[in-house]
Amino acid sequence: MFRKLQLFAMASLAITLSGCATAPPDNPANICSIFEQYSDWHEAAEKNREKWGAPVHVTMAMMYQESSFRHDARPPMRWFLFIPYGRASSAYGYAQAKDETWADYQRETGNGWADRDDFDDAMDFMGWYMSKTSRLNGVSKWDAYGQYLNYHEGWGGYKRGSHQRKRWLLGVSRKVEARAKRYSEQYWQCKDELNKGWF
Repeated sequence: MFRKLQLFAMASLAITLSGCATAPPDNPANICSIFEQYSDWHEAAEKNREKWGAPVHVTMAMMYQESSFRHDARPPMRWFLFIPYGRASSAYGYAQAKDETWADYQRETGNGWADRDDFDDAMDFMGWYMSKTSRLNGVSKWDAYGQYLNYHEGWGGYKRGSHQRKRWLLGVSRKVEARAKRYSEQYWQCKDELNKGWF
């Protein structure tokens, strides 16, 4: 009997926790709509900008590309015939951060309790990454194209020019750049109103 109660309690907790997960925004094409729906996301993005100097529109465009704002996003499972044999990488969460890079972030920032499926933590991670990209490879934090190439290839890969052999990646980076530009234009129209609520 106790075992059944224990299983029921665990199942109830799992359902409750899954119900608390934040769904992707209703209109991810519009940054104003995103922040109107989730005001705490706007606060996290502004804090990230203040702490790391990462422009809100660039970070959000990169996050959209990585996860479509899904907290539990993962690379697809790989299959051999009908047998799954793991995922392409350990990337997980809003920022699609890999295990080893996330561990570096936690160690360097002292944010050991950070979770990849927490929006605030994912934002802070991206700000940290973009700041290091700027310092290590001289790419402006406002350069969505160059920042995304670094984010995808890693600092060493970008320095070696690994992205130059990936035409598909250059195309994706242009998409991120275009989305960042649209987000920037939209954000200028609503950020004062959004900031009133924040402050």
